[in-house]
Amino acid sequence: MALHRTGTVSAAAEELHYGQPTVSHHLRRLEAETGSVLLQRVGRGVRLTPDGERLALRGEEILALLGRAEAELTASTG
Repeated sequence: MALHRTGTVSAAAEELHYGQPTVSHHLRRLEAETGSVLLQRVGRGVRLTPDGERLALRGEEILALLGRAEAELTASTG
């Protein structure tokens, strides 16, 4: 998601407070695990492929559900 917003691995890494090599490593692992090409190089930047966009969308949905679950738990215990 940070990569989608920023357009470069370096900028995404900076936004996430990680080093660029760490983000690149995790992206390669994710591509290997999914068997999909998730990024396409465009000039000096990158953009998500259709598979990358689908995976990013699902990630956003999962994070939103996690946030809702945390809010529900806080409300029920607070």
